Amino acid sequence: MKLPNGNRAVVDITKLRDYCLNPLHEDGKHKARVFAAALGLGRAGAEWLRERLLEAAASQPAVVASETRFGRLYVLDFWLTTASGSAVVRSGWIVRHSEAFPRLTTCYVTRSATP
Repeated sequence: MKLPNGNRAVVDITKLRDYCLNPLHEDGKHKARVFAAALGLGRAGAEWLRERLLEAAASQPAVVASETRFGRLYVLDFWLTTASGSAVVRSGWIVRHSEAFPRLTTCYVTRSATP
């Protein structure tokens, strides 16, 4: 199954730049370390990562993870390749009850491989 209205997905650039790719963020630093090691991505790569996430949201299969009081949660895994390596990135999405499009909730590297 695809994300509902994946072509209208929303990815907040600050979530990527200031959390997932920020080695100084108290909670996000572990994700940032793995993004850097596996893919060579740092905070400067936030917009590039955002574009890849939006492409994946529009084209890759997702699975329903759960239903919450806020909306339906989805998980979408996809391969991402950079000059530094390849890795599976897991992205979490929510389609809120009051909205008809997915919003990124999280993303992180689940496994890596050399290109």
